[in-house]
Amino acid sequence: MILVPDTSVLIDGRITSMIKAGEYKGATIIVPEAVIAELEAQANNGREIGFSGLSELQQLCKMAEEKTIELKFSGIRPSLEQVKLASGGEIDAMIRNIAIENSARFITSDFVQAEVARAKGLDVIYLKAQVSDFVPLGIDQFFDEHTIAVYLKERVCPTAKKGTINDMKLMKIREQPTSEYELRGLAQEILERAKRDPDGFIEVEKRGITVVQIGSMRIAIARRPFSDGMEITAVRPIVDVTLKDYTKADLITKRITSEKRGLIIVGAPGSGKTTLAQSVATYLSDNGYVVKTMEAPRELQVPDQITQYTTLDGSMSNTADVLLLVRPDFVIFDELRKNEDFNVFADMRLAGLGMVGVIHANGVQDAVQRFSDRVDFSVLSQIVNTIIFVKQGIITKIYDLGFTIKVPEGMANEMHLRPVTIVTDHETGELVIDVFRYDGETIVMPMSAVTNANTPKKGTQLLPVQNIGVSVASAGNVRSPVPLPESPLKKETEERPGWKLTEKDIQRELGRYTEGFIDVQMISDTKAIVYIDDKDVPAAIGKGGKNVSAIVNKIGIGIDIKPRSEFDRLQLQPQKPDMDLNIGGGIKIQTDKKQLTIVAPEQSGKIVDVFAGKEYLFTATVNETGEIHLSKNSSIAQEMIRRYQNSEIIKLRPV
Repeated sequence: MILVPDTSVLIDGRITSMIKAGEYKGATIIVPEAVIAELEAQANNGREIGFSGLSELQQLCKMAEEKTIELKFSGIRPSLEQVKLASGGEIDAMIRNIAIENSARFITSDFVQAEVARAKGLDVIYLKAQVSDFVPLGIDQFFDEHTIAVYLKERVCPTAKKGTINDMKLMKIREQPTSEYELRGLAQEILERAKRDPDGFIEVEKRGITVVQIGSMRIAIARRPFSDGMEITAVRPIVDVTLKDYTKADLITKRITSEKRGLIIVGAPGSGKTTLAQSVATYLSDNGYVVKTMEAPRELQVPDQITQYTTLDGSMSNTADVLLLVRPDFVIFDELRKNEDFNVFADMRLAGLGMVGVIHANGVQDAVQRFSDRVDFSVLSQIVNTIIFVKQGIITKIYDLGFTIKVPEGMANEMHLRPVTIVTDHETGELVIDVFRYDGETIVMPMSAVTNANTPKKGTQLLPVQNIGVSVASAGNVRSPVPLPESPLKKETEERPGWKLTEKDIQRELGRYTEGFIDVQMISDTKAIVYIDDKDVPAAIGKGGKNVSAIVNKIGIGIDIKPRSEFDRLQLQPQKPDMDLNIGGGIKIQTDKKQLTIVAPEQSGKIVDVFAGKEYLFTATVNETGEIHLSKNSSIAQEMIRRYQNSEIIKLRPV
């Protein structure tokens, strides 16, 4: 009997096992040079299937030496042009021609190759996927009922994570180190099983790394040059959890099946996010919903009625296009990492699909930050209604998202009224995070950074600035500080050590954009005024306020940057605790320790534009008592006072 195997048969690994079983003993096996070239190219690209096929070929050579079979090589190596056209079937055609020339039986495990060969009149042996009678894999010896993951690396003793999701320990499971030869044998066996097992598939195949899914076990095979040595990592679930096993299951089921169908599961790696996601998917499927998944790689263990999709042509956007045509009730997206993933999730949710996403994050703030960096914050609450935080397999917190118009926590007055997306604790109703726009940047403000909301403490007044005496120069030079007069703020700051730390943080951050002194005045726990050299103000603020917004988001307090010339002018002016400014046109301006008030009773309840001479300043609403209130420390109020001191007339014009 003369046999011609193609590349798929050698990768599959079954031809040697069939010969050992006596099925093709004494046969003449002709291996086309095109098959060897294809295996060599795959191995050179670091693909595990190339090494597996070459290993199978070496076993055939050994059988030929033992006179079990006769082995021949035939044909010519494919040209570079034929290699480029391999996906179009050029190399497959060369392999079939060898079978035709030698009047041989053609053996393949590729369905398309088998059909084409039959159409050409060849005698074809098609090796279908094996569905039963699998012997245990070699890597199974490292697992027991308590093992979650096994780590094998050449020249290193095998280790495993054992225990439960709440209590895992890494321990050595064998004193003898694993060798590269042993790992190669295990890798070949794993790849052969993935090819033959209907529940197995190769998820990722790139230079130096292969990720295989066999049943519930995910196996990553790494080799040089991707890793510094050959390594096999195998992970499998040890518990089968249903949604009803979770303490807050009733709340989750009620929300996910209502109109609030945008849910995000958040937690650190290994915290049990995927287990919860597959429990939700199974629950929805069992209750009459059509459920699909989007995964790369596919690792959710879900019933057969739930179809698992991966990237289409390398893009989740293409997968989403298909799902929008299929129109399932729910899509489980495991897991969101790239910008495209977040955009796809948002697009599908706004299209009306129920979405359950999984995000790696150490807290709810990190998860909201990752979303708000990619999706406009104003629609965030429409995309995500509920955030579930998971730790050690337990649902620890559930958060609600909403949208409102208000003054964000930590801002001073109604001048900062703006759209805000709020995140609240579902159980207590306590506000956790404000998300809003500030100077063109999206700010995610945790309430832990805001100790006093909206207004400064009673008695806080604009005082001379204290020079901390630290100058951060861009070139690394530190100049001697110019001493300023002693002020009451020094005593206030000394009594609040936290303010000193905040002042230093502000100086350090702004020091990246300025070479001169940075004078910081803390007026409350959530507000600071900073004076810097006039020439450095544009760089510190940045285009569209980008630089100062980044600093505000990082430090967690509001910063008002002012030129030093304004500070010098304030130092020379006598301090007046209270002023009553009479301005032409029947308008009066009053100031006290905290605020500046524009009194215009004839404009009560109207929206007005405020002008200084012919120059527009701002637009505001006059309240029912005929007043407009501004924070005295705000830049607008300071500008009003400056205009008054320059004898300019302030006018109001109804909009």
